[in-house]
Amino acid sequence: MKTLKSMRLQIGVFGRTNVGKSSLLNRITNQEISIVSEIAGTTTDVVEKSMELLPVGPVTFLDTAGLDDNTELGEKRIEKTMKIVNRIDVAVIVCDYNGLDEYEKELISKFDELKIPYLIVENKCDIKKSEIEDFKNVLYTSVKDDERLVFRFKEALVKLLPDDFVNSPKIAGDLVPAGSTVILVIPIDKEAPKGRIILPQVQTIRDLLDSDCMSYVVKETELKQALENLKTPPALVVTDSQAFKQVSEIVPESVPLTSFSILFARLKGDLNEFIKGAEAIENLKDGDMVLILESCTHHAIEDDIGRVKIPNLLRRKTGKNLIIHNYAGHDFPDVKDYKLIIHCGACMTNRREVLSRILIANQSGVPITNYGIVISYCLGILPRAVKIFS
Repeated sequence: MKTLKSMRLQIGVFGRTNVGKSSLLNRITNQEISIVSEIAGTTTDVVEKSMELLPVGPVTFLDTAGLDDNTELGEKRIEKTMKIVNRIDVAVIVCDYNGLDEYEKELISKFDELKIPYLIVENKCDIKKSEIEDFKNVLYTSVKDDERLVFRFKEALVKLLPDDFVNSPKIAGDLVPAGSTVILVIPIDKEAPKGRIILPQVQTIRDLLDSDCMSYVVKETELKQALENLKTPPALVVTDSQAFKQVSEIVPESVPLTSFSILFARLKGDLNEFIKGAEAIENLKDGDMVLILESCTHHAIEDDIGRVKIPNLLRRKTGKNLIIHNYAGHDFPDVKDYKLIIHCGACMTNRREVLSRILIANQSGVPITNYGIVISYCLGILPRAVKIFS
């Protein structure tokens, strides 16, 4: 389904005439969206282009007229350009080796005032490079011949995105109608903190409340009775990944079923990329290295999901002698020698960090997936677990 324009990340592209704004946009979108010419004032109005900018997601680029446009209608064009500032979530300021002029600095003051994150792209660095002082988000490049421009641009963009940028989906509330009943299956096992339930489960309950839905929270041992107690079937059942097999055998095929981890794969990362990454499990061979990546450090228990359960599931599924490494924390290790990366549910990190990791994995040519996706894949229930998102 096409993403609504209002739900897309709006990225404004600003700069003086002939610094390469339109050329940059054409490179990023891989299309001739904006006319490129040496004639000042070629971009006469705001040019919009909606696209999927992986791993960011659905975005709309807005290419604006030159800030120093002195052509006949230049004043009106600049006025229209400035109005765009109120619509955007992120700004890209393009300049050349002459650095920043009064036009850009005035614009930056406006962005600071509105708390709009911005990236400065200095173009034409093949001719000359001007170090821009006092600004940290600067990408030095030559749009014409920088072969890694698209990757470098996306990498820089992901790092400055706001944590809760506009196209971030809800956890579950947008999957079911208001007034629906959703059963949440929460096992109380060794990994459940005493006296509490874990953050993704708490966040899902709050999300459903905000969406005017009713949450029915049960353990897996009470699930059958809970289903029998309801006069009408629930709109959705969400389970902890570790109880996936047991829960899938209890919940009728007619009732949508997924897991907290899969919900967070969509919320914090790129669900389609994670599903695609799980398919790499079929290609694993003896001696292949698999990285299990956790966002936070925690005390590993006897039956730890990342150190025991998932490795055992992988070895049973593939029948291969895999070399499995675990890595915890916010740093990202060198991944080029791995055949698969399995990311945790990311409950303790933000979407920007997960998207950065997906981008690095893609650049390294390493498939990346997520705990819940892998568990459901290995159990043979992935198609059912992601059906509600289609």
